[in-house]
Amino acid sequence: MDMDALFRIAWQAAEAAYAPYSRFRVGAALLAGDGTVFSGCNVENRSFGLTICAERSAVVQGVSRGCRSFRALAIAAPGSPVPVGPCGACRQVLSEFMDREAPVRFGGSGPQRVDTTIGELYPYDSLHELAGAT
Repeated sequence: MDMDALFRIAWQAAEAAYAPYSRFRVGAALLAGDGTVFSGCNVENRSFGLTICAERSAVVQGVSRGCRSFRALAIAAPGSPVPVGPCGACRQVLSEFMDREAPVRFGGSGPQRVDTTIGELYPYDSLHELAGAT
């Protein structure tokens, strides 16, 4: 599956977002090694700290179905005129389940898309660096 198709799935996932407070819908799509795609959306809560981001929602979908690694990620924020990357908590969780070279694409309603990797989003992943040092 190419990144354009994965991004379209993320865009569709954003439609299911529960965002009554911020009105900022986000969708994510994760490609597993076997070609399965797991999607997720943001789910807000009155207690904002309990909100779950689309990226972590997609990870939970995959992990709960037995997937432990993902090959690619797309994130869509249809209400944003510019691309919006994953938050720090999501970067940490994603690095648990994705190789540093795994491609990531994110974008908003405008034409601009950002193509990067997990390693570029989270360059100093200390737990993986320490594991490699032993």
